[in-house]
Amino acid sequence: MKKFCILIFFVILVNTSRANSILIPMDESQRNHLKAYGLAYFALQQNIALDWLLNFRGGSFLVAYSPGMQSECSVRGISFELISSAKTNDILQEISSPAVNMNVVRLETAPKIAVYSPKNELITDDSDAVILALDYAEIPYTILYDEEVLKDELVKYDWLHLHHEDFTGQHGRFMRRESAIIQAKIQEATASRLGFASVTEMKLVVAKKIKGFCAGGGYLFAMCSGAETFDIALAAEGSGISFQDFQGDDAGGLDFSKSLAFENFILEPPTSRRFSDINTGRPDFFQPSSDFFQLFQFSAKWDIVPSLLTQNHQYAIKEFSGQTTSFNAALIKPDALVLGENRKASNVRYVYGEIGRGHWTYYSGHDPEGMPGWRRMNTDLSMHPHSPGYRLILNNVLFPSAKKKKQKT
Repeated sequence: MKKFCILIFFVILVNTSRANSILIPMDESQRNHLKAYGLAYFALQQNIALDWLLNFRGGSFLVAYSPGMQSECSVRGISFELISSAKTNDILQEISSPAVNMNVVRLETAPKIAVYSPKNELITDDSDAVILALDYAEIPYTILYDEEVLKDELVKYDWLHLHHEDFTGQHGRFMRRESAIIQAKIQEATASRLGFASVTEMKLVVAKKIKGFCAGGGYLFAMCSGAETFDIALAAEGSGISFQDFQGDDAGGLDFSKSLAFENFILEPPTSRRFSDINTGRPDFFQPSSDFFQLFQFSAKWDIVPSLLTQNHQYAIKEFSGQTTSFNAALIKPDALVLGENRKASNVRYVYGEIGRGHWTYYSGHDPEGMPGWRRMNTDLSMHPHSPGYRLILNNVLFPSAKKKKQKT
């Protein structure tokens, strides 16, 4: 028995000594897709060489071997393969072939992550999908809100997520909830203390600061109503439109050159639960669906940016709802790139664009694994470690780390 144990140890020692790289597969063999992103971020923090293998086994990661990285994989419950120098070269040669739609992208630095969100006892970690994803993947981030943005603290960060926010100053149009009423009073007090006549006025200045952050080279990721109302607020600047009193069925004073993704949209009155006709789905956090939207597949060798953002082991993703459930395909600007849509319903779910030196991504819906029903159920990502909808969020988190070339599409 003792000889047998020694033999096993010797075999393990030999295999480890020959290892040149650690392959983190992201296909169906991966035990925990979401945790793998945290491992990739950890490698960047440690200045360990890391490559993203686009379209190779679901968008796998290739990490330089070290005993510490092997231990991290085990501790985090992530599937990994120790591969030799020869095997590493074989994989890289396969990817480099013009006959396959694959590419290797070197990830260089760990981006500094910020989440724009209220910071009080009314906001819990289960209220935002990005916060859930970051916590589960063990990726560090900072929560900041209006005061920090107005103090230009965004310059400290590389990547910003917009919590499901209402940039029109209407407090999300969910004033029937007690927590929403309290949150509205807090925002009104903040606006007054900072010298603004209204929350709407404050949110516009905040939106312009965020747009400037993006144009200056930042990476902006917004979900649900955060995406829709951000564009509405920007387009409404100088229009004289009062969102609280608006009763018409059009908005001729909107300047669509100021918005990022949408144009020619029509506002809805405050009695409606929708903000505008940008949203083509029911404004409901609990709407059940058996339908799917499809991710587009791009040329990994030429269209690196959209290829990065759509890496997945599944390209059909189950529909999920939110206050802004889906985007109106007819209102997407020509220079924006649709990454995912439900063609049957003409709904866009995932869209990307550039402004100045920066990038932005809009992702509709509230929670990719949210449970339908009248009562809110907290999403436990340990029950959804393979979620393709959450993988899209984490693709965006790593996006600033990648060396990118201009896309051809």
